[in-house]
Amino acid sequence: MVMMLWLLLLTLPHLGDSIPTTPDPRPQQELAGIIGGCPVSAMRFPWQVSLQFYSQSNHRWEHICGGSLIHPQWVLTAAHCLNPEELEACTFRVQVGQLRLYEDDHLVKVIEIIRHPKYNESLSFWGSGDVALLRLEAPVSLSEHVHPVSLPEVSLKISRRKTCWVTGWGDIGVAEPLPKPFHLQEVEVKFWSSRNCERAYRHTFPEHTGQLIKDDMLCAGNQNHGPCLGDSGGPLVCMWNCTWVQVGVVSWGDICGHCALPGVYTSVTSYVSWILHHVPQFLGPMWGKGGILLMEETPNLP
Repeated sequence: MVMMLWLLLLTLPHLGDSIPTTPDPRPQQELAGIIGGCPVSAMRFPWQVSLQFYSQSNHRWEHICGGSLIHPQWVLTAAHCLNPEELEACTFRVQVGQLRLYEDDHLVKVIEIIRHPKYNESLSFWGSGDVALLRLEAPVSLSEHVHPVSLPEVSLKISRRKTCWVTGWGDIGVAEPLPKPFHLQEVEVKFWSSRNCERAYRHTFPEHTGQLIKDDMLCAGNQNHGPCLGDSGGPLVCMWNCTWVQVGVVSWGDICGHCALPGVYTSVTSYVSWILHHVPQFLGPMWGKGGILLMEETPNLP
């Protein structure tokens, strides 16, 4: 069976296609929710952002990817969401502090794109470094609804028993766009070992001889629940010591939970040093903790 990856379909809007705001049966143009997810309650994930691209055909800004606020002026997302590399920062906008898409026309301008140097557009998901930073025109105003997520310490290890959450506005099924009012979705996922994930995807891509699940990748899923088209770039977060910590960035996977394969995420711990080279550490005010999660001992060892 030939499998299609939602990472590949996600890049199509950048090549001139548009993402409709009403359900469309053509999978290559679907409005990019989470498979098997539930609507998010207010103030639960205040770092979630929508990365938007201007549709020439619809004459409006439209959602293409997720992302996370890691500093009042910086967003973490997937590098493949910004393909092709010739696109300039001014072609993107970010929606912050909203659970529903298109509810408020106030969007924040992006003035700088920093892709990780490991990322190779021609290799796509076969390569590493699917992570990027977006610098916003100005720091956003923080509140209960807008607040950065914490980053993990480099030494953080995640147990396969750990339950975490992924959020997004992507499709809620194969060829099934998130319906109006386009409410942010969340789903609970558990981690797979890299070995089991590699074995599972090896059946999907038997012709590929190299390592599929690279050292900078994480796998997590929950039966047929997980990310889908339009969720790329969004955060995978876990709770430690009453603090939400982002451990992954939605990167790629099979087509929306087919055969119950897990989603594949860029591991944030692999890139914390690089992130901090560009982004000032943020120490959160009254709405919660931000910046780096420091730990005296590594929790949840496998």
